[in-house]
Amino acid sequence: MTTSALRIERDGAVARVWLDRPEIRNALNAALIGELATTFAALAADDGVRAIVVGGSGKAFCAGADLGAMRDAASFTWEQNHADAARLAEMLWSLYSCPVPVVARIHGDCYAGGLGIASVCDLRVVAEGVTFSLSEARLGLLPATISPYVVRAMGEQAARRWFVTAERFGAAEAKACGFAHEVCAAGEIDAVVGRIVDAIVANAPLATRACKQLVRDVAGREISAELRADTARRIADIRVGAEGREGIQSFLDKRKPSWQVR
Repeated sequence: MTTSALRIERDGAVARVWLDRPEIRNALNAALIGELATTFAALAADDGVRAIVVGGSGKAFCAGADLGAMRDAASFTWEQNHADAARLAEMLWSLYSCPVPVVARIHGDCYAGGLGIASVCDLRVVAEGVTFSLSEARLGLLPATISPYVVRAMGEQAARRWFVTAERFGAAEAKACGFAHEVCAAGEIDAVVGRIVDAIVANAPLATRACKQLVRDVAGREISAELRADTARRIADIRVGAEGREGIQSFLDKRKPSWQVR
């Protein structure tokens, strides 16, 4: 399936969403932002999707905002700028809140809003030679709408540096601060992404979604009586569910669970 700015591929339980403006390094404009939001709303509602890969066509993942969008913004009123930023914020939220695990396949340039898209993904596989940049301060701007996700993805201390210096940094720095989960040779990126996707799809579909939500719900919280009770309730709920019972029984029977039988 192809839209004007995205290419979407479906292989069974795996969906691959490609930013597809290779001639301008998949730079973001209003059309691409809107199509990403619409696509992820549809994928989130599809119970058959168990993993999503986000990548970029051509030589780059995403080089940030395209020049046309930047020219338009320069003449916008405050109200128009606010509406434009709100659309980007909602698109990022649609990716971040997707219940399905999302893997970013990052190669080439990954700048500004492109780094924001990478940040909302659950796992990030980065090719050697990638260049990252949060370049907004150099243009008299700031990475406001992407900041909640970038800070979560790379940590406060790394964000302090890259936000205020607008320096470029590479795969090694991304791995060091925890932003990159895997770094590999460019020619190996699809194999590494494929291995991770296979691991996700081998797991129980509902449990996988529940695990993703669990991380979000417990991260940064005090280990209070309320949290302890909540986590006990969650495991009890899933144990008595059909999927939990099947998983335990298949283990005891030394057979594959139903979600691995094709």
